[in-house]
Amino acid sequence: MRFAGLLLSMVLLGACEGDVLPTVGFVNHTQHSTAHLWTLWQAAQMHLSHQVDLNPLQRVFSDAQAEILPGDSRAWNISPRQVLVGPQPDVSATDLYSSTGMIRAEPSGLIRCPQPCNVQFAPAYSRYAPPLSYYAQSWEFSGDNFDLLVQYEFENHILNALEYDTRWR
Repeated sequence: MRFAGLLLSMVLLGACEGDVLPTVGFVNHTQHSTAHLWTLWQAAQMHLSHQVDLNPLQRVFSDAQAEILPGDSRAWNISPRQVLVGPQPDVSATDLYSSTGMIRAEPSGLIRCPQPCNVQFAPAYSRYAPPLSYYAQSWEFSGDNFDLLVQYEFENHILNALEYDTRWR
């Protein structure tokens, strides 16, 4: 009887395995501490609890009206679920020029942004399944720029988890 109960418990626990949320935290491939990434995540939560800007990229590329909403306190309830955070090599200035006609010095500060990005190149981008945020390697120790880029990408993860339309972020 004991064996049957143990077997039943194992089967029931195994059936629930797919519903278990991944561990909270980061897969840190940066040269910054995981504590620093947590600070940036909390800054993203704070920012979104005050204001939600849904279309900063759209405003850069067109004359679109700003879509800025009041803050969403639910941002405080969202935790990172093993978000991979790391650098990618900058695209060369030569490749950037041949692809876009854009002239930039080395390092370019941009990486390729795979579809469904709204742009071909960006300083950083995120994906949500699996959760990841990549940034141009040249930003790693570029003053506050690293913090601003990664915080913005963390905001995108939080907004996505809250089911906002992040297409223009």
